[in-house]
Amino acid sequence: MSRSGGVGWARRLPLGAGVRAGREWARRHLEDLGWNRDAPAVADAVVLAVSELTTNAHVHAGSDAELVLTWDGRCLHLSVHDHSSRLPRRRAATPEATGGRGLALVDALADHWHTRLEKNGKTVTAYFHPPDAGQPYGRQCLSSSSP
Repeated sequence: MSRSGGVGWARRLPLGAGVRAGREWARRHLEDLGWNRDAPAVADAVVLAVSELTTNAHVHAGSDAELVLTWDGRCLHLSVHDHSSRLPRRRAATPEATGGRGLALVDALADHWHTRLEKNGKTVTAYFHPPDAGQPYGRQCLSSSSP
């Protein structure tokens, strides 16, 4: 990874904006971090998680999606905020279903993820570490986001 210090970006995706804009936004910032070159599989996982979490905000919460991408030198934090207080839940998806797999995908892709209720909605945060970190940083990612 080319950056060792902290850096972050934020973007609001209005309900009608489409998920593609979020994927392109994330891909550009992952390029800035060198992840597209140095960790392409993890970069692809982050972009897919952006797609799934933004879709959940738009479809299930009926809300704009507020994306924040933060690299703290050890862990990449992807947070998506929407204005619904309804917690996300996994759904059982049949093989022919066109939906219901988003949270299962995020769970499979991220090192860890969680949801935080706030007075104006909720934020879902997924944590990713680079493959050259030597060990998974899932729990350390959590502690790095605490005050």
